[in-house]
Amino acid sequence: MKTNTIKFLLAPFFLLVFGYTYASANDSIKKDTGSGWSFHFQLTTIDQYHGYFHSPYSGHNSLQDTTEQDMSVTSTLFIGRRLWKYAALYFNPEISGGKGLSSTTGIAGFPNGEIYRVGNPTPAAYIARCYFQQSFALSGSHDPFSAEDKNQVNQFLPDKRLTLSVGKFSLGDFYDNNTYSHDPRSQFMNWVLMDNGAWDYPANTRGYTYAFVAQVITPKWFLTLSDALEPLYANGPDFDWNLGKTFGITAEAGYNYKVNDRDGGFSVLLYLNQNRAGNYENAIANYNAGDLNALRIDSLSAYNGNKKYGIGINWNHPIGKYIGAFVRAGWNDGKTGTWAFTEVDQTFTPGVSLNGAMWHRKKDTYGAALIFNGLSKQHRDFENEGGYQFIIGDGKLPNYSAEEIFETYYQTVFFDRFFLALDYQYVQNPGYNADRGPVSIGSVRVHIEF
Repeated sequence: MKTNTIKFLLAPFFLLVFGYTYASANDSIKKDTGSGWSFHFQLTTIDQYHGYFHSPYSGHNSLQDTTEQDMSVTSTLFIGRRLWKYAALYFNPEISGGKGLSSTTGIAGFPNGEIYRVGNPTPAAYIARCYFQQSFALSGSHDPFSAEDKNQVNQFLPDKRLTLSVGKFSLGDFYDNNTYSHDPRSQFMNWVLMDNGAWDYPANTRGYTYAFVAQVITPKWFLTLSDALEPLYANGPDFDWNLGKTFGITAEAGYNYKVNDRDGGFSVLLYLNQNRAGNYENAIANYNAGDLNALRIDSLSAYNGNKKYGIGINWNHPIGKYIGAFVRAGWNDGKTGTWAFTEVDQTFTPGVSLNGAMWHRKKDTYGAALIFNGLSKQHRDFENEGGYQFIIGDGKLPNYSAEEIFETYYQTVFFDRFFLALDYQYVQNPGYNADRGPVSIGSVRVHIEF
């Protein structure tokens, strides 16, 4: 086993020892309450449909132009165990099945955030998350009580703290959070409204990775930094443990504020990835020189040192008592292939969310948002040359245009823990192709949690 791999695997052990020593030396006068365990459960199904739309041609990764109906289902058990002062262990077994429209291809801003491009739609069980978390009080902090929730145990937690997390999880658990647009199980369903589309965040096929995350959290601001494993190949289930040659580094700084006792926030995210994704311009040049496999940039075996970097901006703001507004914007350099998330090089997503208390349904929610996705010049040329990755590809792209999507949804609660949502998405230029579409997609979502 390589030395850097051993170091990564030993990191949780040293963190456990350090955390236990810290806790023993600084015993809290406050006593955490409850059993020390946390148990939660969720089940989500999304059924989506679209009809016939205009399509003079299609390719390997095109959205099917005839009627389609597909359904996804996920079920997760959230288990947490308090260990000692400010420390906990979290474990999330999960089952998911089904598939997205056209096997989750054809639209960069894909309409179902609960599904990824998994080859076999048969329900499968796996470990979604398993990680250790230790917090350390910073100077001047107090210990307010944090009530148990999903992946949160009952404990007194400092309001100014350094929190270290190591193990398996989704980077979306720690980054790019938005009050009105982050959870496809209860909010908008589109991928690009779940996370910033221009952030090719490290993850395997199902959206999880092994990583180390450090957070400095205060009531007003926060800073997060992480290093995560990249998949062995694009959209692959396995991870690349050659830590000296592949990595995914992410940093985010944010500021939280209040408007009339309602929470708002702003953050800036930066990322730098290195993996085995090919360079678009090199792939085109090699293909034109006679290498017929050169366009397969998502399945290279060589460590080429190519890097992708980008920036994301995230803002949410309470306009009034019942209305919230949000905006995400993102950009990446667009020179190398997509490796984990989706094929978006620029994105802009404004939207609004209304609390049902406005019409005396305080647990209901209505949302509406716009999505504008774009590709870099190099990425466009690659698509027009006939290149494919794992999300889009019509075989050619002579009439490029920004992918424009409108999404609106209404979620209502029938019982205390039973939610039903109706969702509509209108997609103009699916896969950035003005020759195809538009397409209308209707969805029904059922979500149960306790």
